[in-house]
Amino acid sequence: MHADNYTPNARTRKPDLIVFSHLRWDFVYQRPQHLLKRSANDRRVFFVEEPVFDNGSMCLHVSERETNLKIVVPHLPEGLRSEVAKTAVLHDMVHRLIADNNINQFVAWYYTPMALDFTRHLRPLAVVYDCMDELSAFKGAPECLKLRERELFKIADLVFTGGQTLYEAKRNQHHSVFAFPSSIDRDHFMQARAQGPEPADQQDIPHPRLGFFGVVDERFDVALLDEVSRRRPDWHFVIIGPVVKIDPATLPQRENIHYLGGKSYQELPEYIAGWDVALLLFAQNESTKFVSPTKTPEYLAAGKPVVSTPIRDVVYPYGERGLVRIANNADEFVAAAEALLDPEACGKEWLNKVDDFLATMSWDETWSRMSRLIDDTLAKKTRAVLARANRAGSGVAA
Repeated sequence: MHADNYTPNARTRKPDLIVFSHLRWDFVYQRPQHLLKRSANDRRVFFVEEPVFDNGSMCLHVSERETNLKIVVPHLPEGLRSEVAKTAVLHDMVHRLIADNNINQFVAWYYTPMALDFTRHLRPLAVVYDCMDELSAFKGAPECLKLRERELFKIADLVFTGGQTLYEAKRNQHHSVFAFPSSIDRDHFMQARAQGPEPADQQDIPHPRLGFFGVVDERFDVALLDEVSRRRPDWHFVIIGPVVKIDPATLPQRENIHYLGGKSYQELPEYIAGWDVALLLFAQNESTKFVSPTKTPEYLAAGKPVVSTPIRDVVYPYGERGLVRIANNADEFVAAAEALLDPEACGKEWLNKVDDFLATMSWDETWSRMSRLIDDTLAKKTRAVLARANRAGSGVAA
């Protein structure tokens, strides 16, 4: 699957990046968007989504969102559900993408191992697996996903993990695994520290407000929200984010719970600014065992006190450093929130600790470190190719 060598040229951009993702670019702004927008500063990036099945014609829709960043969406007819046929079509579409865009030297970047089914024919300079979640534990995960991941480990040059717990689970499965936990765009979320005009759909919600933003799916602790909101009818819970993979009818419905739907990344600071406490409402199940919530540092950058269920990558380091309160059950959750609603609970000293901790974190730094690892890998592979060529030329056995 690997290309023979890399021919660097200081006058040209870096090799293109072809990304295969299970997430849609326009779904929720998170890790892939932060990293790949930065990658597009010095290379072309092609973000290939999973196919959309509709009644239109079969086509590959390519749109340029900004300079060097293209979103690629395969459109397949609704009736094309055979895995064999779908794989063959996607194989040809990727080949066409490469030909139409004059992609010669590229790095293949995987978010989903399932994309191997239609990309085994590729010959990238290097393969990167950004393992941001334990996808096999998610609701509706394909049965063969673990098998595909083992295959991806065999061909990957680099494996990045989305958190420390996930790193510990994967580090013995590959020779080159690096932990890159969730990072932060500090300036963006620090806007929430200056209260501006309230969003129209939040301004009439009474205080105290306890807020959550993120995807509401099988990882969301529905039972905990139901119990805490029942116990404290005077508190108001603001839930922001799309509901996926679970029936919206199963969500608790109370006068003090306000589901505001999905909001754009740009809008989030406006909403958080009006909260009194921020929540990490993660259930304790297989799908959250390895989660490293990006919203943890985002809440803190916004200057909001945080209560979280005992997610390991939140307990360490945020809980142990006193930056986030950890609650194991409804009793502890109510007690922690009550304590944090005291204006003196998270004063200047706490905020200084938060800022000192966040000062070492940025998506710019995360991407810079990733990029250096990729460059080093390409250079190392090039040296290996040249060494083999020299040995062959001198008649020395490889």
